[in-house]
Amino acid sequence: MNPKHMQSKIDIIISFLFLLLILGSCSSKPDNNTISNDTIWNKIEPFFTPPSAYLNNLGNYRSPLIFYDGNPVNNKDDWQQRRIEILNRWHNLMGEWPSLIKNQDLEILETIQRENFIQNRVRFYWTPQEQTEGYLLVPERGGKKPAVVIVYYEPETAIGKGKADRDFAYQLTKRGFVTLSIGTTEATANKTYALYYPSLEEARIQPLSMLAYAAANAWHVLESRPEVDPERIAIAGHSFGGKWAMFASCLFDKYACAVWSDPGIVFDESRPDINYWEPWYLGYHPPPWRKRGIITKENPAQGLYPELIESGYDLHELHALMAPRPFLVSGGSEDPPKRWIALNHTIAVNQLLGYENRVAMTNRPEHAPNSESNKQMCLFLEYFLKNR
Repeated sequence: MNPKHMQSKIDIIISFLFLLLILGSCSSKPDNNTISNDTIWNKIEPFFTPPSAYLNNLGNYRSPLIFYDGNPVNNKDDWQQRRIEILNRWHNLMGEWPSLIKNQDLEILETIQRENFIQNRVRFYWTPQEQTEGYLLVPERGGKKPAVVIVYYEPETAIGKGKADRDFAYQLTKRGFVTLSIGTTEATANKTYALYYPSLEEARIQPLSMLAYAAANAWHVLESRPEVDPERIAIAGHSFGGKWAMFASCLFDKYACAVWSDPGIVFDESRPDINYWEPWYLGYHPPPWRKRGIITKENPAQGLYPELIESGYDLHELHALMAPRPFLVSGGSEDPPKRWIALNHTIAVNQLLGYENRVAMTNRPEHAPNSESNKQMCLFLEYFLKNR
C-alpha cells in the first residue's frame, strides 16, 4: 500500500477515535442534553402505573368529580367550574392570600463560582412585610433554562451544605437547571417553622397556605430572571418541604410540574409525621400552642384541622387542582403504595381532560431520600421540563 494512503487511513482512524473520546466525555457530564426524552421515558414510565392491587381503586375519598352540591362533573367545561369551586373553597377555609408580589428586583448579596455553576446568595420579599434569603444557582451554559424552586427548613441543605441526598438544588443545577433554594431558617430555629400573616399571635391564614403564597412569590422572582424560561418552572421539596411544595403547586397553577418527597399526601392521624393538625400547618391557633404530637383526648387538635376532618375534606381535592400538570410523589415511609388510592382520583380527572401519564409515584422504605429516589426525581423533571 502507498505509504501516503496508509498514513491517511491512520489519520482518519485517529480522528475517529478522538471524536469518540470527546462524545464519551460529553455523555458523562451531569448536564446531559444528548439523552432523548424517549430514553428517559423508558426509565420513568413504570412510575405512572399503580400496582394491580390499587389500580382503579378509589377508596372512600369524596370524588373531586362531584360538585359540593352533589352534581356530577361531566365534561371539561364542568371541570373548570369544579376546579374554581375547589380552589375557592380551600382558600375560604384557610384564609385568602394577600396580593402576589410581582416585578420585584432580586437582590444579589454574594456571588461565588462553584464547579460549573454560579452560586448567588439572594434576598427578596416573600410576604408583604418579610424578606427572605436564599440561593440562586445558575449553570454557566447560556440560554433560557428550566428552573426549580426547592423548599425546606433552611436553604443551605438543598445547595449541598446539609444532610446527604437532600441537596436537590445542587444536583439539579449540575444537570442544567436554574434553582432557587429557600427555607424558613429563623422560624425553624424558633420551632414555629412556617409563616404567619400578619403575625404569629393573630394569623389570618393557615401557615401552610402562607408558605404556598411565599412560593408563588418565588415563582415570580424566577419568572423575571433572564436565565429562566417562565413556562418551565417547577417546585420540589422533601418532608416539611414536600408539604410546602404540594400546597404551593396545587394552589398556584403557574408551576409547570412538581415533586413532593414523602410529605404525607393525605390526612393520616396514625402517622405522627403526617401532622397537618399542628399549628404551623393547618391547625393554627393563637399561642400558647398545643403540645406537639399525635392527637389525643388530652391533647386535641385545634383550629381549622378538626373542622376539615369533620366536614370530610382531604388533600386529594388539592391534588386534583394539578391536572393536567404532571407531578411525582417520591414516596417513603409516609407515602407507601397504598397512597395510589388517593392519587387515582387525580388520574380520573386527567382522563376526563384527555390526558394520561400525569400522576407518578415511586417508593422506598425509608422517609429519607436516597441516591435512587433523587435520580428518579431528576429524570422526571428532565422529561417534563428540560427536553420539552
